[in-house]
Amino acid sequence: MALGVCSKLTDLGKKTEESCLCESSPIFSSRDDTLSFHEADYYQDLFYRTVKIGTEIEFALPKGMRRHSLVPQLTKDLKPSQDMNNLGRLGVFDVSKEHCGVEVRVIGRHPHWTALVDQYQRIVAPLWRNGVRIRPTCGLHFHLLGIALSEPIPEIVLANLWNMMRRYAPGIKFLTSGGDSWQRLCRRRQHNAHQEFLKLSPENLHCQDIQAILRQSFEVPEHQNFFNLEHVQFNEQGWLANFHIEFRFPDGDLSAFSITAKTFLFMAMLLKAVEVSKFGLLHVGKTEQWQRKKQLLNILSNNDGRLATSDTSRCHDHIAEYRDNSHGLLRFLKSIFILLDNPAELLLQSLAEDPISLRRIQGYSWQQIDLSLEKIAGPMVEMDGDDYRLAKVIELGLVEHCSDFSDWLVQAAAHVNILPADIEDRLAKFVGREPRWSAKLGRIIFLK
Repeated sequence: MALGVCSKLTDLGKKTEESCLCESSPIFSSRDDTLSFHEADYYQDLFYRTVKIGTEIEFALPKGMRRHSLVPQLTKDLKPSQDMNNLGRLGVFDVSKEHCGVEVRVIGRHPHWTALVDQYQRIVAPLWRNGVRIRPTCGLHFHLLGIALSEPIPEIVLANLWNMMRRYAPGIKFLTSGGDSWQRLCRRRQHNAHQEFLKLSPENLHCQDIQAILRQSFEVPEHQNFFNLEHVQFNEQGWLANFHIEFRFPDGDLSAFSITAKTFLFMAMLLKAVEVSKFGLLHVGKTEQWQRKKQLLNILSNNDGRLATSDTSRCHDHIAEYRDNSHGLLRFLKSIFILLDNPAELLLQSLAEDPISLRRIQGYSWQQIDLSLEKIAGPMVEMDGDDYRLAKVIELGLVEHCSDFSDWLVQAAAHVNILPADIEDRLAKFVGREPRWSAKLGRIIFLK
């Protein structure tokens, strides 16, 4: 299915071509707590191994249906575990009442592309089947949790993540928008407020001080901040004694591929925050650019719309700037996406051009949106019995000490009972595991 959004918006983008945000090279402020290369490698590896990402999927009831009719059915379909230490069948913690209607809380798990796509497909399927709706009151909250870290995290990592989010705030809010009209591209600012977030800078405040100000703010309730720090605990040094942050700004979403891609977006941002902590504190941008970013975020996210929406009627005049900031973030994260080696970046590039909101404006259903993103991700590789037998040969070293690759092909084919040419074809299915010839061992090995 070819979406017609991009071509219809090209002309709109031309109006603001000259005023697009052209990100300058990142600027860093010197700090006493910058990480060494070895420390950055260590904390990246630690986060990748221990951080789990959970979600809160909010949605409205189908027209004419009452909550007491829907929740029991969804509870039967989703089989919540009611135990944060037990994923259960679908990784769902509970199905509960929410101000917008109903909320499904999904337990945090280690991000793995295939596992997450499969999990969220099975979660959204009964939601589609029951006709639930995404309305302006619905959000999609992401929780990043460091499980069993057992050691404090340097403050500079959180400071860089905070400033990275500020630097790319207009673009990431646009990329995660989910409304259904140019007048309401996203829900109102109230429950994902950015006023304090834009004002408070780790350039002149410790993250612990920022948290204290957010906690006492009369302007924004603590738990309704764009970037929520309420669950973070600090030790006496000001380092993070635990790791639990929440991103509240994404709008409601019922696409398994979109939710999975956004999960990896936030993981990539976290890993990038560690990576750049070798260089100091990331700056939000030059003064003129920063002022413009704040304007763009206020145009996109405000409390001026009707019925819990943001009034986004002026956004079409600035579409190129939102896209430019979104793509700037993805370019900034490129080194991490290369390491993650999955389709998330491709999907996010598509969503940076045409987020869920613009697809819904064109009248696409959630199933059509999900299918369009699935096509970008490409089909999942199907494995049969011969593939498993070949993997066994490679992983257990059942065929080794061969004179060359051709010799290995012949012997491996005899072991699996297929032709040598078929072995070569089947090796292509394992491209993600990087099969390589090892002359020292005389066999194929997996690098991953």
